[in-house]
Amino acid sequence: MKLNELKDNEGARKGRMRVGRGIGSGKGKTAGRGQKGQKSRSGVSVFGFEGGQMPLHMRLPKRGFNNPFGKDFAEVNIGAIQKMIDANKLDAKGTLDHDALKAAGLARGGKDGVRLLGKGELKAKLDLKVAGASKGAREAVEKAGGKIEIIEPKNPAELAAAKKGSKKKAAAKA
Repeated sequence: MKLNELKDNEGARKGRMRVGRGIGSGKGKTAGRGQKGQKSRSGVSVFGFEGGQMPLHMRLPKRGFNNPFGKDFAEVNIGAIQKMIDANKLDAKGTLDHDALKAAGLARGGKDGVRLLGKGELKAKLDLKVAGASKGAREAVEKAGGKIEIIEPKNPAELAAAKKGSKKKAAAKA
């Protein structure tokens, strides 16, 4: 057997049905769409439409609230940090920030920074620079001889003002 002799088993790949090629083909005339009506036309997708009856997704009660100003933190437990230090994937010397935790594979996502949680046990002395920390995590880090520096997140109003200012500067330069 050679690479150029490889082929699928007989019947493994079925050719597509070519519709609208005359009545002798069995899929001519209406091309399998039935007669008339909205769904026989091209470009129709009536997903969720129930013939004028209130659709199911509108009949069901809505729950919860999506906060448009909610913060997105990557949550990291101190036990996971200790595990990475023991596995030599994270260096305990120096300051551990979002980038260092991300490189180690601990902080996933979190566009507003890292929030430290107190699950697990910490033996290493660490200097951490994070956006937030729970009370238990703070106590555990201080007990191990380390310290936590909390970074203040940028205020959305300040960010918007800075953006407006940069647009005006760019317009003035041009």
